[in-house]
Amino acid sequence: MKKNEKSLWELLWEYDPNGLIVVDKEMNITIVNPAFCKMFSVDSEEIIGLPVSYILKSDVRDFQKVWDKNEVIRVEESEYKEHNLYVRKVIFPIPDESIVACIMVDTTHDKLRQKEIIKLKTETIAKVNEVVDNQMKVAQQIAGLLGETTAETKVSLLKIVKMLEQEVFEDG
Repeated sequence: MKKNEKSLWELLWEYDPNGLIVVDKEMNITIVNPAFCKMFSVDSEEIIGLPVSYILKSDVRDFQKVWDKNEVIRVEESEYKEHNLYVRKVIFPIPDESIVACIMVDTTHDKLRQKEIIKLKTETIAKVNEVVDNQMKVAQQIAGLLGETTAETKVSLLKIVKMLEQEVFEDG
């Protein structure tokens, strides 16, 4: 029965869609799963034994903090630009084995969708501002034309009034 349990855990490790990485107390990579390798475009045989900083750059501080304080750290978002990757991480110690493990959930799709929505909103705001500006220009042009025609009408009417007044005074 123990043998079946172990193979089930191995299957879970292999098929988990989340990236999984384990480091030892020297912060060297001891195990990675296929999802991690896919996320970072690496081969497990090539990175086992390398410092975690080789792949995760500055994240080594988080791993060291977990090791030093023996506490779980949750990181809401990390970006790995060179891999076009965004992840949420949970880094936790396993003191009995003298290791630190990390589960990485790929949030790239959500982040890109969020950026696309922000871009769309920004473009929409710009378009609305452009339409309002154009409407204001047209309204000002119409007002200007109405003002001009009103002034012209007033001048013509005043000429007629003066002419009629002159006739009244001359006749009267």
